[in-house]
Amino acid sequence: MKKPRIALTVGDPAGIGPEIVAKAAADPRVRELCEPIVFDAPTPGLVTMGRISPEAGRAAYDTIVRAVDAASKGDVDAIATAPINKAAFAKAGLPWKGHTDLLAHLCGTSRVAMMFHAPELKVVLITVHVPLREVPSLLTQQRVEQTIELANESLPLFGIASPRLAVAGLNPHAGEGGVLGDEDEKVLAPAIAASREKGIDVSGPFPADTVFVRASRGEFDCVLACYHDQGLIPVKLLAFGHAVNVTIGLPIIRTSVDHGTAFDIAGKDVADPGSMIEAVLLAARMAARRS
Repeated sequence: MKKPRIALTVGDPAGIGPEIVAKAAADPRVRELCEPIVFDAPTPGLVTMGRISPEAGRAAYDTIVRAVDAASKGDVDAIATAPINKAAFAKAGLPWKGHTDLLAHLCGTSRVAMMFHAPELKVVLITVHVPLREVPSLLTQQRVEQTIELANESLPLFGIASPRLAVAGLNPHAGEGGVLGDEDEKVLAPAIAASREKGIDVSGPFPADTVFVRASRGEFDCVLACYHDQGLIPVKLLAFGHAVNVTIGLPIIRTSVDHGTAFDIAGKDVADPGSMIEAVLLAARMAARRS
């Protein structure tokens, strides 16, 4: 069988992206499973390793655009991205906060979500890069239902044919019957009930301090977290360095690392490519399942 062609974008050229992409592309496990194609970022003279700059932000953006175009045309079967820097994007005058919203824009869809995938735990975020104080107002029943549907539709690409989903509560003890906040009772519970009526195997809301433990022990296939750190802390605690960030809902396959640009070690040839390797391998497996 023909190996899937996976585009590897180097992310911010001032960070560790170029290093971990080169290491991943040369890894024997990667080359056995797919054909890695490196999308380098053009590096203007003003880009300095380990420093935030508008030039680096623009170079990272241009590379992502080229890779998405290649995936949309079918020239590559999936994209695995190295990290970008949000401050560099902002300095370049780019309005996107990260890969997820940029990819949604480039693919012409708003129906996307961020998943973190690891053998130990799988998590989908209902809200992503927003201040914590804004989470309750963004946590609408429509958004929760849409994210549940996306998770249920996407998990078969990871080999889970009949997903068992759980929703983490927003408030301590999932609101304790409204005593500690009413969002769990007024927003999350109705969204879960509506999703169950559609035939989706989803339960909750469960207290967030125990639901991730239950999922890691095999009771659930995936947990939906209400906000960024609620979901990422347990994933990174259990699987840092080999967890993979996946954008679900896109018409193309996109995976990424579970870490940032690591400017403090950029250019020192000491960066661990583990998560990048896992991102490429997962993209290849997803592409094979989709084909």
